Amino acid sequence: MDRRKERRLNLELPVRIWGVDRMARPFAELVRVRNVSNHGAVLIGVRSKVQPGEVLDVQHGASRAQFRIVWMSLSGEAGIQALAFEPPILGIGLPKVFEMVGTG
Repeated sequence: MDRRKERRLNLELPVRIWGVDRMARPFAELVRVRNVSNHGAVLIGVRSKVQPGEVLDVQHGASRAQFRIVWMSLSGEAGIQALAFEPPILGIGLPKVFEMVGTG
Protein backbone atom coordinates (compact mmCIF):
# COMPACT_ATOMS: atom_id res chain seq x y z
CA MET A 1 0.00 0.00 0.00
CA ASP A 2 1.30 3.44 -0.96
CA ARG A 3 1.89 5.70 2.08
CA ARG A 4 2.30 8.92 0.11
CA LYS A 5 0.08 11.88 0.98
CA GLU A 6 0.05 13.25 -2.59
CA ARG A 7 -0.35 11.72 -6.00
CA ARG A 8 2.77 11.66 -8.18
CA LEU A 9 3.28 12.40 -11.87
CA ASN A 10 5.51 9.98 -13.74
CA LEU A 11 7.38 12.50 -15.89
CA GLU A 12 10.79 14.14 -16.09
CA LEU A 13 11.49 17.87 -16.02
CA PRO A 14 14.76 19.85 -16.20
CA VAL A 15 15.60 21.90 -13.10
CA ARG A 16 18.50 23.92 -11.76
CA ILE A 17 19.64 23.25 -8.20
CA TRP A 18 22.10 25.10 -6.01
CA GLY A 19 23.22 25.16 -2.43
CA VAL A 20 26.20 24.29 -0.24
CA ASP A 21 27.62 20.76 -0.22
CA ARG A 22 28.73 18.80 2.85
CA MET A 23 32.25 20.24 2.47
CA ALA A 24 30.75 23.78 2.76
CA ARG A 25 31.41 24.50 -0.94
CA PRO A 26 28.74 26.26 -3.01
CA PHE A 27 27.47 24.37 -6.07
CA ALA A 28 25.01 24.75 -8.93
CA GLU A 29 23.88 21.96 -11.26
CA LEU A 30 21.43 21.25 -14.03
CA VAL A 31 19.61 18.00 -13.22
CA ARG A 32 16.22 16.41 -13.86
CA VAL A 33 13.32 15.63 -11.57
CA ARG A 34 10.94 12.69 -11.85
CA ASN A 35 8.07 11.26 -9.81
CA VAL A 36 6.79 14.80 -9.24
CA SER A 37 4.14 16.02 -6.79
CA ASN A 38 3.25 19.54 -5.70
CA HIS A 39 5.58 19.26 -2.69
CA GLY A 40 8.27 16.76 -3.65
CA ALA A 41 10.17 14.90 -6.35
CA VAL A 42 13.17 12.72 -7.06
CA LEU A 43 16.27 14.47 -8.42
CA ILE A 44 18.25 12.54 -11.04
CA GLY A 45 21.94 13.08 -11.79
CA VAL A 46 23.08 14.94 -8.68
CA ARG A 47 26.89 15.07 -8.69
CA SER A 48 27.51 17.32 -5.69
CA LYS A 49 28.25 15.83 -2.28
CA VAL A 50 24.95 16.51 -0.54
CA GLN A 51 23.23 14.59 2.24
CA PRO A 52 19.79 14.23 3.83
CA GLY A 53 18.70 17.23 5.87
CA GLU A 54 20.41 19.81 3.66
CA VAL A 55 18.38 22.52 1.93
CA LEU A 56 18.57 23.15 -1.82
CA ASP A 57 17.18 25.89 -4.00
CA VAL A 58 15.36 24.39 -6.99
CA GLN A 59 14.36 26.35 -10.09
CA HIS A 60 11.95 25.16 -12.79
CA GLY A 61 11.52 27.76 -15.51
CA ALA A 62 11.14 31.12 -13.77
CA SER A 63 9.78 29.57 -10.56
CA ARG A 64 11.94 28.59 -7.62
CA ALA A 65 11.54 27.23 -4.12
CA GLN A 66 13.56 25.64 -1.33
CA PHE A 67 13.51 21.89 -0.75
CA ARG A 68 15.01 19.65 1.91
CA ILE A 69 16.84 16.48 0.88
CA VAL A 70 14.99 13.55 2.45
CA TRP A 71 17.13 10.71 1.10
CA MET A 72 20.16 10.28 -1.18
CA SER A 73 21.29 7.25 -3.18
CA LEU A 74 24.80 6.31 -4.29
CA SER A 75 23.64 6.52 -7.91
CA GLY A 76 23.00 10.28 -7.72
CA GLU A 77 19.28 10.28 -6.99
CA ALA A 78 17.81 12.32 -4.15
CA GLY A 79 14.31 12.55 -2.72
CA ILE A 80 13.35 16.15 -2.00
CA GLN A 81 10.46 17.74 -0.12
CA ALA A 82 9.41 21.40 -0.34
CA LEU A 83 9.88 23.45 2.81
CA ALA A 84 6.70 24.63 4.52
CA PHE A 85 5.00 27.59 2.82
CA GLU A 86 6.97 27.20 -0.42
CA PRO A 87 4.85 27.46 -3.59
CA PRO A 88 4.36 24.34 -5.73
CA ILE A 89 6.77 24.94 -8.61
CA LEU A 90 6.93 21.52 -10.27
CA GLY A 91 3.25 20.98 -11.08
CA ILE A 92 2.47 24.49 -12.33
CA GLY A 93 0.69 24.53 -15.67
CA LEU A 94 -0.09 20.81 -15.77
CA PRO A 95 -3.60 19.93 -16.87
CA LYS A 96 -5.96 18.74 -14.12
CA VAL A 97 -6.15 15.28 -15.71
CA PHE A 98 -2.45 14.73 -14.88
CA GLU A 99 -2.97 15.64 -11.23
CA MET A 100 -5.22 12.59 -10.86
CA VAL A 101 -2.58 10.10 -12.03
CA GLY A 102 -1.05 8.07 -9.20
CA THR A 103 1.83 5.62 -9.08
CA GLY A 104 -0.15 2.74 -7.81
